Parts: sequence; structure tokens; C-alpha cells
Amino acid sequence: MDGVLIINKPSGMTSHDVVARVRRILDERSVGHLGTLDPSAKGVLPLVVGRFTRLAAFYTEADKHYEGVIRFGVATDTYDADGEPTGPPQKVSFSLEELRQAAARFVGKIQQTPPPFSAKKVAGVPAYKLARKKQDFELKPKEVEVKELEIASFDGERANFKAWVSSGTYLRSLAHDLGQVLRTGAHLEGLTRTAVREFSLEKAHSLEEVAAACGVKPSDFMSDKKYYVNKEIKPANTALQSLFLHPRLVLPEFPAITAPPEALVKIRHGNAVNLPFFERRDVARYVSEPLHPTALPGTYVRVFENQMRLIAIARRIAGTLFHPKVVLL
Repeated sequence: MDGVLIINKPSGMTSHDVVARVRRILDERSVGHLGTLDPSAKGVLPLVVGRFTRLAAFYTEADKHYEGVIRFGVATDTYDADGEPTGPPQKVSFSLEELRQAAARFVGKIQQTPPPFSAKKVAGVPAYKLARKKQDFELKPKEVEVKELEIASFDGERANFKAWVSSGTYLRSLAHDLGQVLRTGAHLEGLTRTAVREFSLEKAHSLEEVAAACGVKPSDFMSDKKYYVNKEIKPANTALQSLFLHPRLVLPEFPAITAPPEALVKIRHGNAVNLPFFERRDVARYVSEPLHPTALPGTYVRVFENQMRLIAIARRIAGTLFHPKVVLL
């Protein structure tokens, strides 16, 4: 049960809720996510399972793509549709072109203050806990990057948008701040995350799909009832394995090396090993993958036991000598 499983998170569940459900479905404790998604948002939530949880460190600064809806004229205390209005409705009189001009001001590196109802900690306490108690506190702005912000349509009250942002960017704050600039107030009415790095919505699966592949009823994994999955059968479950992302699609920016059999023992024990650095042209039989002609010292590479099994992430020392950074054996 080692791999990446992309879940299409439904709205109304926290990222932790999804992780907990998948742990129950797979009967596997080693499950983590690669980037929190707000409870009200839906879409791509990549999960790392088993030994692949060791790869989480390579995704701390993952770019993200979103599609969503901003409603103008009403600001809320949570900056989204779940919150309470902070004042009476405001008249919206700007045009689509004026909206696009205002949105363009947020493209690039900007200073952004997180929403008061967020997981950002203040003196070790999550901000949302302080906000619920109506305590006074201050969140410091942080530099984020909005690489693209496209206003696709506007009906005079609601705007459909697409965004490409750096890790740590709050789309709720973006909607709120845009409403402030236009002096009408605004909140994020709906949000779908369509991609996190190489993980896209097209490759995502629902919790129900994962449960069905394991022969688990939704009523079981959504309750506190304890049940067990046969671990002797689970690894051979081809329906379940087909839901995991192909290993060749994980960390595609790193060159790939196929390790000879005699190198496996050294890799397993984390010892430096000589590996033949070349890209096999026949990997196209498995997946379309960029070919890397060379790797400089210090470059990370993906090490495969064969075309299918990712066994390590290694760092090139010099020549053909590599040192395993993360071992997945």
C-alpha cells in the first residue's frame, strides 16, 4: 500500500476528515495529505500512503490551481459563504473590465493577511479558535505569489475565476481583498482545487470509489464502527491499485534512473551507490515522461527498481555516485 492516491474531496469535510476516512477504508495508519484544503472547498487532495509519506517533504512549496466563484456586495467574517455578513449588502456597479483591472493588481508577489478563521497560529493557538471566542488578535501578512488570476465571467454580482497561486495563498483572502479594493465587499462563494503540482482533478477519485475497490460500504467508513480489511488480499487488489497514481508521474521534475539488482541492498541501507545514469527511451510505453540528458552534482533523481516501482529519491554526489535521501524499500 505504498503510493499516491488523489482524492476528489467533497465540500463539508476537512482534510483531516478525508485522511481519517481513507485510513479506515485501507486499514492503513500511514496516510497523510499534501496540502490542506478548506472544509467548504472541494477538489484535489493528494494523499501519500505507506512509505510514500516520506515524500511529503518534497511538496512543502507546491503550486496550486483553482476555479471558483466570488460574490460581490457582501463581506463575511470568514471570507467565505459559511460566515456571517459583516454589514449590510452593498451596491455593485462596476463592469467586467473594471473587475479585471482590479484583479490584475493582485497578480505577482503580494503581501497577504490570512483570514481570521484559519489554521494560522497565534501564540500557538489556531486563529479560528480565537475568532470563535471573539478575542482580539493580529495575524501578520505573508508574501505569497499569485501567478495567474483570470476573471472568466461576471453577471453583475458573481464572478467566475481561475487562479494559479503559490503554496500558502488563501483564495478567501484574495476574494475579500478584491472586494475591499472595489469598495463593495466580497466573499468566496465556491472553490474547487483543480491541481496541486503534478496532481490533477482528472486523476482524482471519490471516497466512494476507493471504498468500493476495497469492498467497503460507505456506511462503514463514515461511522465509528470498527471493521477490518483482509491484508492478505488487499495488496493484490487490482481494482484498488488502479486508483493509485502511476509511480512514473510522481515528482516528474526529477530525472529517473533504473537501479541494477546488485544496488538494491546498498539503497535499502541508505548507503551511497553507483548507478548508471541514463534515460530509457522505452518508458514511453508506460507514461509520457520528459527525458533528462544529464544531472548535475546535487541533483535529486528518482530511483526505480524497474519501470514501475519507485524505491528511492537519491542525490547525485559526483559522476555515477548517488546517495539515497529517501528510501522507499
